[in-house]
Amino acid sequence: MIVQLPRIRRRQILVDVDTQRDFLLAGGKACIRNHRRVLAHIRRVMAWARVNHVPVISTAEVYPSNGNGNGHPCIDGTEGQRKVRYTLVGNRVSFAADGSMDLPGDMLRVYHQVILHKRCQDPFAEPRIERLLSELRASEFILIGATAEGAVLAMALGLLQRGKPVTIVTDAVGVWNRADADMAFRKVEAKGARLIETRRLAGHSHLLQVRMCDCDSCRGITRKAACDQDD
Repeated sequence: MIVQLPRIRRRQILVDVDTQRDFLLAGGKACIRNHRRVLAHIRRVMAWARVNHVPVISTAEVYPSNGNGNGHPCIDGTEGQRKVRYTLVGNRVSFAADGSMDLPGDMLRVYHQVILHKRCQDPFAEPRIERLLSELRASEFILIGATAEGAVLAMALGLLQRGKPVTIVTDAVGVWNRADADMAFRKVEAKGARLIETRRLAGHSHLLQVRMCDCDSCRGITRKAACDQDD
């Protein structure tokens, strides 16, 4: 028996799409472009959600260790499949990608973050995610994550098709190909999505290091070396 979700209208919901190590860290199998900047903005938006008690719905890709190839990102049980540390909220619950549609009726009253695993790029191909996002009502669904031309695009289009108000924080969304990402942003904007930057949502930040990735750019080594050369 499927438990009916309560019809509670929430002011805002943060939708955190596939903020996983394989996509967001330099050593990941499918790292986005300009990951340091995107990581900093994602961290800022997550902090904003915690302070303002905005509920977070997260998706995470997961693929079996056999049958998808060793080069595929987000293989089950690997470090790359894990979410970036500061995209996790203490009070959270996680659901496997098992084809089920069942969800606890009081889930969004009890937990601040709901993590839903999926076995493909499109979140609406998973019955549990499709049900939750179709039934959930809010004045604004705010999207961050990876990638603009992939899962974030699929998430935005799916929400818009269901009549949901969508806002995309563009500088907190990773891209692989800039031209494809710009086309994706134009496409969802034409269908009614609102495009904003992190500073408009969460204000300015003085964060210089993301303290997650160990690459030279994220640790500031590249920037320091350039300054030393100028001297």
